[in-house]
Amino acid sequence: MSDALLQALADVTGRLDIWFIVLASACYGVFVGAVPGLTATMAVALFVPIAYWMDPVGALAAIVTMVACAIFSGDLPTVFLRIPGTPASAAYAEDAYRLTRQGKAQRLLCLALTSSIAGGIIGAFLLMLLGSQLARVARMFSVTEYFWLYLLGLSCAVLVSSGGSRVKAVLALVLGLLLSTVGLSAVHIEPRFTFGIPALYQGISFIPAMIGLFGLAEVFSNLCEMSAGETPGGDVSTGDMADENWSLVRDAQDRMVRNSGGVGRSSLLGVLIGMLPGAGADIAAWVALAASKRSRPNEDNDEQLMQSIADATTANSAALAGGWIPTLVFGIPGDSVTAIVIGVLLMKNVTPGPVIFEEQPALVYSIYLIFILANLVMFPIGLLAIRLGARIVRIPRQILLPLIVLFCITGSYALNSSMFDVTTMLLMGVLGFVLNRWGVPPGPVVLGLVLGGPLEERLIQSLSASEGSLSGLVSRPLSLGLAMVTGLVFLGIVMSEIRDRRNGRIVGR
Repeated sequence: MSDALLQALADVTGRLDIWFIVLASACYGVFVGAVPGLTATMAVALFVPIAYWMDPVGALAAIVTMVACAIFSGDLPTVFLRIPGTPASAAYAEDAYRLTRQGKAQRLLCLALTSSIAGGIIGAFLLMLLGSQLARVARMFSVTEYFWLYLLGLSCAVLVSSGGSRVKAVLALVLGLLLSTVGLSAVHIEPRFTFGIPALYQGISFIPAMIGLFGLAEVFSNLCEMSAGETPGGDVSTGDMADENWSLVRDAQDRMVRNSGGVGRSSLLGVLIGMLPGAGADIAAWVALAASKRSRPNEDNDEQLMQSIADATTANSAALAGGWIPTLVFGIPGDSVTAIVIGVLLMKNVTPGPVIFEEQPALVYSIYLIFILANLVMFPIGLLAIRLGARIVRIPRQILLPLIVLFCITGSYALNSSMFDVTTMLLMGVLGFVLNRWGVPPGPVVLGLVLGGPLEERLIQSLSASEGSLSGLVSRPLSLGLAMVTGLVFLGIVMSEIRDRRNGRIVGR
């Protein structure tokens, strides 16, 4: 074991080409994550032809680094423009932009960067220490347990809403679930709600929908404010990054020390959710955000938002390491990225699974070290990205808004090279604008659209296995436990709504 670790140290830290690969991949990942519509999965897919000419350590170093940096840099357009750069950022897009309008953009991004690094490093250590043990838990999950897990993830969209907006969050979630029924599903033969349009057979793509609901809708809102003679977007002051750079970093570090319990909780949640195939960083961000908000209900609202977003970024970074647990232990992809990783390993004549720990332990240790190195390199690259991104809000709105529209169109088209996706983005932009006017949060719409299909598929499979009996949903101890947790969450939502309305009536008197 010591020989394998020494070999891994030499392969990762003793080679200049690995350092160059990590730096180049970090820059590439930051760019991809900062452009709405260009996901981390797309970045890895485009990299595969280059990986053919690289050795396994170099290829894995590039993939791990670009994904880690892309997940963080997705927060840049989320904070500055209210456009989630990656699906994992959609959970806190509204809260982040609210803080931006109060002049706290750089402070929030420095906290998000520090939290992402902490979550990534803690996730890497959990991957090293608990990988095989945690994978046994993931192996116990059947389709029924995944049904309850997805339902629990959906409840988080309502749980993070406050006050009277919970009812509107439920309406938004139902709307997202209805949109997810469009097209062919894995359990139905006949197409639904396609209106004879062939492009809808594959359903509504959530990336263009997300860009429209958040990005284009914000453009429409700004245009209305400008036509009314108001100041669009509020006061978005970012300060001088050159002067405040290190003070903001120190402030972020102090916040993390004070919230060490939340960092540990969010990291563990991220790894546990990330190791479940199909869950990934998106659900991890929602669950961690809900857990964070419920754990500090009496704090100052802005401080609570700041720390809750930090907890969510910690969880989605830790989930990246968690996704490698089923990949390395069982050869089962934890998410779309690790599915590509399995293909790259097979291309290098490396078979993922239990044998990799015995036949190539040095490669396994190299992966552990790469996760740590990638997150450390992300610190200077991320600070530079924050500094450059802060200049966006200083651009006059007459120039910035057309550029945002251009990014929205480019990001939507780049997904499938389809003008239909651009049309979807435009329609969702109109829908998002209407929802904003009515005070309905768009985040639950995206979550319902993403999880609606898998939720329906797992429900049909569970009912089919139990011959249509609802008792099949709670026939296993693990599924019964998840069902009870989900029920408690929904009960907590109802009780919180009743309490908030009662307090509102008392205040109103």
